[in-house]
Amino acid sequence: MALTRAKKTQKVQVLAKELESSTTAIIGTFAKLTVSQDFELRKVIRGAGGKYRVLKNKLAAKASEGTKVESALKGLKGVSAAAFTSGDPVELAKVFSKWVGENAEFTFKLGIVDGKLITVDEVKALASMPPKEEIYAKLLFLINAPAQRLVTVLNAAGRDVAVVINEAVKAEKFKGGAAPAAKAEEAPVAEAAPVAEAAPVAEAAAPAVEAVAEVTPAEPEKQAEAAATEAPVEGAEPAAAE
Repeated sequence: MALTRAKKTQKVQVLAKELESSTTAIIGTFAKLTVSQDFELRKVIRGAGGKYRVLKNKLAAKASEGTKVESALKGLKGVSAAAFTSGDPVELAKVFSKWVGENAEFTFKLGIVDGKLITVDEVKALASMPPKEEIYAKLLFLINAPAQRLVTVLNAAGRDVAVVINEAVKAEKFKGGAAPAAKAEEAPVAEAAPVAEAAPVAEAAAPAVEAVAEVTPAEPEKQAEAAATEAPVEGAEPAAAE
């Protein structure tokens, strides 16, 4: 029975709401699918945090507009069904691939992960990857391993230094080196003492030096005058002769 316009609009709206937060979709086709098989497949997909829908190709293209899985749902032909999720793409691929392997009536067409289209072989490769939690655990181990090795090396170096110092203290290796340091510190003090004492002596002696400097030049002049007074003048006669 053909769908009315209102019914088509309603289906598009429901599918669009389910697809708007989806980041991964795996699209396939089937020749025939029993009710029990369909029920089991929906249950498996829900267990992986996804949803499963049999699609009307044109309605799916309309509903996917503006979503991250839009390019995978454009231009579909023939019978199509899709499993989609906003969660772990690896988990979805694993459970879907396992179910398809046990049910030959279903085959893959293509997939999309975070906006990137993937082929059937890539869907199978995605299903063979380890779970997201295991990948994260391995990444954390690889990130933390260098830091742990560095801490181990640093701790070992610290312990080695402590052992060397402890052994040196026990052997009294540090006693001989203390005396020279004390002498070196005392030497400048002993040399500085005479300099400090010499300053006031020099200041006290300064007036005496100046007095000597003033007196000394005058002595030769006085001696010359005295000699000139005492020396007899040539040609002069003594007073007694008169």
